[in-house]
Amino acid sequence: MKLYDGGKAPNPRRVRIYLAEKEIDVLLEAVDMNKLGHKSELISSRNPLQRLPVLELDDGTIISESVAICRYFEELHPEPALMGVDAVDKAVVEMWQRRMEMHLLLLVANVFRHAHPAMADWEVPQVKEFSDANKPKVMTTLAWLNAELKDREFIAGDRFSIADITAMIAIDFMKPARLQVPEDHKYLLAWYKNVKMRPSADA
Repeated sequence: MKLYDGGKAPNPRRVRIYLAEKEIDVLLEAVDMNKLGHKSELISSRNPLQRLPVLELDDGTIISESVAICRYFEELHPEPALMGVDAVDKAVVEMWQRRMEMHLLLLVANVFRHAHPAMADWEVPQVKEFSDANKPKVMTTLAWLNAELKDREFIAGDRFSIADITAMIAIDFMKPARLQVPEDHKYLLAWYKNVKMRPSADA
């Protein structure tokens, strides 16, 4: 089994943090995205979308998409549960994971990809107006999330989950996107400080 890893990019980090929480060791093969390694024949032949990470199983099965990779390992190693423990809990975690992916991480990525000079050759066409349009949407999500976290410790309830991983990655990604969590979002900032203290955050 081998995981083709993309370094500091958000989606590869999501999987590495997940694996660190589970204490699962997987052989990593580094792919230099700065040198467009994700567009190489090695990766393209395994994932035609040229996205990382990519998990290659011993029988040759290929799994791409971060959450799908995490789901594979969740089925093999259900403890500690990062994707829910029963029908209701699994649905709630999936709901929040999806929200954090679609209403935070994706929006931050849109801001970054359509404005940062380093992405000019990656995001073609790069539309600055689209970046600007996503900035207030990020702020709206942050305000909503801050209010949600007033009465609970983690994104999807009382346990750390994949939803927390996605949200933490999104907020980390705000720095290169030149965005910042408002100082008055005290519940969100307290949650962020808490999850960043977990050893897995450095994976």
